[in-house]
Amino acid sequence: MKRFIPWVALVVGLLIVASVVRQCRNGGAGNYQIATVTRGPITQAVTATGTLNPVVNVQVGSQVSGNIAKLFADFNSQVKAGQVVAQIDPALFQATVTQAEGDLANAQAALELAKLNATRTQELFARKTSSQADLDQAMANLHQAEANVKIKQGALDKAKADLDHCTITSPIDGIVISRNVDVGQTVAASLQAPVIFQIANDLTKMQIDANVAEADVGVLEVGQDVDFTVDAFPMRTFHGKVVQVRN
Repeated sequence: MKRFIPWVALVVGLLIVASVVRQCRNGGAGNYQIATVTRGPITQAVTATGTLNPVVNVQVGSQVSGNIAKLFADFNSQVKAGQVVAQIDPALFQATVTQAEGDLANAQAALELAKLNATRTQELFARKTSSQADLDQAMANLHQAEANVKIKQGALDKAKADLDHCTITSPIDGIVISRNVDVGQTVAASLQAPVIFQIANDLTKMQIDANVAEADVGVLEVGQDVDFTVDAFPMRTFHGKVVQVRN
């Protein structure tokens, strides 16, 4: 048994030497890649998701309540500032204007009568044939009639303004990116103006509204480069700049 162990050790040693020689002949050392250490920039990136929106996006609403009678624009329609894009049924508003015009006419007639009575009472008072109380009453009636004319005039102006608001126009040049109503639909402007259209001024100028983690906000600065992708073009990378960091 003592003679057998040295022979086993000798055989194992020869096998190891043969394996090393074979690796050297096969160029085993050539499997390593050598690179030179160089100095380069370290870039810190902030990753976030957001929404891509037009820089100028105007919501066009209605300042009066009523039924949509006509629509003159739709998705992707090119519109100009001042162009009519929708019409609310003006019938009720026209009736209100007519009534306000009649109320104003009555108030103006009452004012003319109050002026005549005031003038007549002043003449009678000057000839001592009318009392001070009569004169005071005539002047009070005159002032009340004048105030009533102003009230009726204001009501007429408001009625005309409401009638004008039945015609909805685009405030800017642009393209319609959203339409939220259909013909015949009722819009209610009691609490806030209902949005009828959304119009983008220029779809070649877009902005990203992104929610950035609080830990990363401190490293953001205006003017930094931004690279982003969109679902519509997943293989393309777009570039931009940070223009605003909101609190």
